[in-house]
Amino acid sequence: MLRSALVIVAHPDDETMLMGGVLALLASQGVELHIACATRGEGGELGEPPAATRATLGSTREQELRCAAKQLGAKHVTLLGYIDPLIGPEDELFAFSADFGAFVDQIMALARSAEAQLILTHGSDGEYGHPAHALCHLAALQAAQRLDLLLYSAAAHVPTIEDRLWNTSDPAHIVLDIRPWLDIKEAAALCHASQHALFKRRRQLKTVRGALRAVEAFHRHHPPPVDEHPNDHFAQLLRAAGGGSP
Repeated sequence: MLRSALVIVAHPDDETMLMGGVLALLASQGVELHIACATRGEGGELGEPPAATRATLGSTREQELRCAAKQLGAKHVTLLGYIDPLIGPEDELFAFSADFGAFVDQIMALARSAEAQLILTHGSDGEYGHPAHALCHLAALQAAQRLDLLLYSAAAHVPTIEDRLWNTSDPAHIVLDIRPWLDIKEAAALCHASQHALFKRRRQLKTVRGALRAVEAFHRHHPPPVDEHPNDHFAQLLRAAGGGSP
């Protein structure tokens, strides 16, 4: 039985936009959720109209994360203290500066403290190529390998659905239609007010709900599955909720 899960993300809102529906499902099944966010997202967009100043954005986005975590049913939120770099010219994205070994050690300490049986994190491609997402993936994977914990990444590739978010290097092992939890995912997304303009602009949408993906997909990285149908506690829980192979 799955009792505790650790979520490792780079920025506030990643937890909701990548896997909010499944996190709501896990919470509803009594799984204790621990969300750890590497940065406070202080290098991101300020909002339209601005929801914060550059000096206050980190604090604003931290509060947005805590609001979203509450909506999703998470019991614990940890900010790891890394600084989110500003977006560069022509929207160039950067990883936060971190000692990789120390970052892995932080994740291992959190997993031990939470008695986590599962780690959920970014995909190996960083979704749309974000270096900070890819860094979180690598650190979480090494932590899972050293602790021999189950690790899945979100936004795994579903060949029948076209989406810029998919990690093409991570074929989906299990896919879930999260529409039964979409209202909860929307409530969490609404907490991230500073990023609403970004959510809508990416796909030229009028509402935040329209930006939410109703399908969430996951790839198991550790331990490597013996076939395309892993049968661990996380996969079983998603299948019981209606999930299946892509």
